[in-house]
Amino acid sequence: MQKSALFAAIGTVVLTLCACEPKQPAPASFELPAVEDIVMYQVNPRVFAPDNSLNAVAQRIDSIRDLGVNVMWVMPIYPIGHEKGKNSPYCISNYTAVAPEFGTIDDFRHLVEVCHAHGMGIILDWVANHTAWDHPWLKAHPDWYSHDAETDTIIHPRPYDWLDVADLNYDNDSLRQAMADAMLFWVKEVGIDGFRCDVADEVPADFWQMAIGRLRQAAAPRRIVMLAEGKRRETFTVGGFDMNYAWDFKDSLLHVFQTGAPASHLIDADRLEYDSLPAGKVKLRFTTNHDESVGGTPVERFGGLRGSMAAYVATVFLHGGALVYGSQEVGYPSPINFFGYVPVDWRENPDIYKEYKHLLGLYNSEPALRKGRLTHYPSDDVLAFEKSDADDRFLVLVNVRNTPVEAAIPASWAGQKVDDEMSGADAVLKETLQLAPYEYRILELDD
Repeated sequence: MQKSALFAAIGTVVLTLCACEPKQPAPASFELPAVEDIVMYQVNPRVFAPDNSLNAVAQRIDSIRDLGVNVMWVMPIYPIGHEKGKNSPYCISNYTAVAPEFGTIDDFRHLVEVCHAHGMGIILDWVANHTAWDHPWLKAHPDWYSHDAETDTIIHPRPYDWLDVADLNYDNDSLRQAMADAMLFWVKEVGIDGFRCDVADEVPADFWQMAIGRLRQAAAPRRIVMLAEGKRRETFTVGGFDMNYAWDFKDSLLHVFQTGAPASHLIDADRLEYDSLPAGKVKLRFTTNHDESVGGTPVERFGGLRGSMAAYVATVFLHGGALVYGSQEVGYPSPINFFGYVPVDWRENPDIYKEYKHLLGLYNSEPALRKGRLTHYPSDDVLAFEKSDADDRFLVLVNVRNTPVEAAIPASWAGQKVDDEMSGADAVLKETLQLAPYEYRILELDD
């Protein structure tokens, strides 16, 4: 054999061997923050671009990172079912692929790399409760699904009206293993940093315990974060999640802003959520997300742009667990239906973007504000509380009304010199402080 032919043959063999090797995520130096330090940003790809939206998200990475975000949550990007479908990304026909609408799996790998290079983790939305009606499992493994007791036909999740999806039956151990294997694919082969798990309370906690245990073992030594869409205590104590939803706090927030309930109801809601919480676990606090935004944005629900910002301060600084839903940082005014493309003008309301950036900058730079001791001061119209640690003390005042109010200053703060963290001005507090409609103040004790 001539040398040229020999080299060509060797090259062919080498290329063939390379093509057969599975793609592994590139090693990254990024490490997730502690769960109590997470600032999460939810990506609905359908507000970034009508197609190839994963690349559009990657192109906006600086703007997202500059908000103070350290973990990105990406809504489902998997192929969507057509049978009985309504174009919901939560109707999944393949758990280990990417829908062409959003791009390719290599596009998503690129987004993972970009996030890590910018000091951000990235988690994927996971739907373990149900599949599309045209998912291959339905024909290959009908016993993996829930059946009507009388007709023996596969059913949609009860009692919900989710007619586009088929309910999975976790009494079947083979299903459990297949679901965990699919989740492992994204951690091992793509390098994501965890999952937000849809309808987590409807899936048995002991499945989550098994699956999360396998995920943590596969990811080691790097850490992952697991967020449950649910509020059952068992998601923590049995399932092994790190975070779940602060739904009760969100309901209290709407009650205070929309019906005039006393601001102190928020303190009560905060206490009820955290009194039963295991140590080291966090409630994700939000003023909006993809589900909430369908019914109305923060701008609509909390009385305009100023009300939306007052609600955000009231939500985030009480007990951490900060979330930004992509679009709220520019004050997007109208409901967003995530079943189709909704164009967002990212240049709109630049002052609101700067305000979120400043608030989350404070949140990240001041541990006392993020996770310090909470002391509350009951009031009907002003949410007033202190956050403190061994180094710093902050007084936070939020006018939850669309009218001017006179806030009573706690006795321990009256006469004290403070720094206003929003304006940068110094002041000596008197016994009361005038607050404009929906105005908030974050004041640091000046030692």
